Amino acid sequence: MLEHAVWWHVYPLGALGAPIRGEHGAPEPRLRRLEAWLDYAVELGCNGLLLNPVFASVAHGYETLDHYRIDPRLGDTEDFDALVAAAASRGLHVVLDGVFNHVAREHPLVAARPDMIRWQGDQPKGWEGHSDLVELNHDHPEVRAMVADIMAHWLRRGVAGWRLDVAYAVPADFWRDVLGRVRAEFPSAIFLGEVIHGDYAVIARDSTFDSVTQYELWKAIWSSLVDRNGWELAHAIERHAAFSAEFIPNTFTGNHDVSRMASLVEPHQLPITPYLLTTLPGAPSVYYGDEQGFTGLKTDRLGGDDDVRPPLPASPADLSALGAGMLHHYQAAIALRRRNPWLATADVEVTRRANEAISYRVTGSGNTLDVHIDLVGGGVTIEGSGEHLVV
Repeated sequence: MLEHAVWWHVYPLGALGAPIRGEHGAPEPRLRRLEAWLDYAVELGCNGLLLNPVFASVAHGYETLDHYRIDPRLGDTEDFDALVAAAASRGLHVVLDGVFNHVAREHPLVAARPDMIRWQGDQPKGWEGHSDLVELNHDHPEVRAMVADIMAHWLRRGVAGWRLDVAYAVPADFWRDVLGRVRAEFPSAIFLGEVIHGDYAVIARDSTFDSVTQYELWKAIWSSLVDRNGWELAHAIERHAAFSAEFIPNTFTGNHDVSRMASLVEPHQLPITPYLLTTLPGAPSVYYGDEQGFTGLKTDRLGGDDDVRPPLPASPADLSALGAGMLHHYQAAIALRRRNPWLATADVEVTRRANEAISYRVTGSGNTLDVHIDLVGGGVTIEGSGEHLVV
């Protein structure tokens, strides 16, 4: 399934207008509202729905209180089951975000089972200095059993796999053990590790991830456009080719943790991004709103993620007409990918590099695509395998 995956990536708490800080108010079945967007995701060309946290949490979803309970701000289990069923009826596979490196300081384990969390002196150890995010003790056999049980619980409810939050901070042997247990019951489940730095291929192999997040490529795409530096993008594509020979990376041009591409590059350069995303090997994900040209900058302050996690309107019919141009490019790029599924596992070779332009050739299954990109002017030409596309 990973070879054919194109995900629409949604941060539900933000996209559905849930209150993030302060009093949450009465429970509300906001997940039901996402059903109005499923046909839109299909028309975009996606066959998967990659969701950020949906479990009961304190605020932004990554300080989990209960992995077995849907966050009341989003609804309950019935609302979740309805969304999964509605997605399945449209051929959309749901992947959940599993936060298994840490839990909320208020999580019952912190007080009731101190042996299952990590300590720093007489205080629970906070992840990367965040005292509200308490690290789990991944060496503890009951932590391993708990995480395996949580994964299996939701896989039994129809999800297709898991995005593993800050997977790079958890020992590889933990993942190897836990994922082995889960795969014994769900051999086709997908496990996507969030990895930012390091040797992606080694991490994927040692942890037995099916995929990892390709942050190197994401960074090279936007900074090469900003700096007019095709050399940086060429280097990243060559690194990407080596990773892709080992596993299928998760490629992206935006997600819930980074500034929107439309706020980083010039408007005339923006149409380049979906064609890069879909002509390079990997399993692409499209962060909700990027296909509409949403803007938003991530900043280092309280609420600094809010701009990149905005609410969606009630339905696609309520979107601004200003996004139609970018939507057309995303649909065209994903359609090209759908016509050429071999691209997911293709080989890629940079054939020309310069400050202001780059060309690369993608080959696989007896097919070839030549891609030429003008980083300054914003032009894209794609030729080969029956394709002729000029942007």
